[in-house]
Amino acid sequence: MDNRLKVLVATQEMDPYVLETEMANIVTEWAKYANGKEIEVRILMPRFGQINERRHRLHEVVRLSGINIIIEEDDYPLIIKVASLPDTRMQVYFLDNEEFFKRKEIFADEEGAQFDDNVERAVFFCRGVLETIKKFGWPPDIIHCHGWITSLIPLYIRTAYKKEPVFTNCKIIYSVYSNTISEVLESDFYKKALISRVEAADLEPYPDATPTGLDIGAMNYSDAVIVSTDVANPLSVAYLHKHKTDLPSLEPNGAPLSVEDYMNFYNLLVADTIK
Repeated sequence: MDNRLKVLVATQEMDPYVLETEMANIVTEWAKYANGKEIEVRILMPRFGQINERRHRLHEVVRLSGINIIIEEDDYPLIIKVASLPDTRMQVYFLDNEEFFKRKEIFADEEGAQFDDNVERAVFFCRGVLETIKKFGWPPDIIHCHGWITSLIPLYIRTAYKKEPVFTNCKIIYSVYSNTISEVLESDFYKKALISRVEAADLEPYPDATPTGLDIGAMNYSDAVIVSTDVANPLSVAYLHKHKTDLPSLEPNGAPLSVEDYMNFYNLLVADTIK
């Protein structure tokens, strides 16, 4: 029997695929540390247009592709690609769609204007992550969400996907970072985020579609929270300290979090020993 801890990482950024950021560096450092440990890791991220498929040797995984993601009444094909993380034997899976991820910029255009379909992109990615896990047939012990584009994953697991066997025993961790979007998402967030088996009331824990509101909603549906750095969104951290004092959390304590801190937190959470 394979008793390794199974961790699914959903992230919007990772080095070397996206230009170096705080999040990209944290995710990559942890992944390289976990490689070779008694842990099985699978990483999913968007295949943004700035990711060079030839240089990073991406190729399509036909057996995982072929799903259509429905947003409102439109169908969008989900293409899954994979590459090996340099200097490891770890695979990174890229969720792709020509309409959402072909453009070179990530969340805003060259003028700094935020893309008007960022909500659809988030819904597509979050549903794509969960559908891909189902295709894996691989029940993770932990799903760790990094970045606002993952903020609907905890909601969807607790509602639309709550009866799916692969998610029955998983713990959900949401990491809070500094803001990577500067504006509120479009006003019809609450309409576009609705999917089958999700009710309007299920979105009430998201107070608004600002970066802070997305963090808050994700925290409300998660089993634990990690404050990734001491410059993480202060409004989100304040909400955690004021309203979610019973939620297991990991935060910097005068020094940056280490990869060992993450691993210890994972093991305590799975063992239900965090108080």
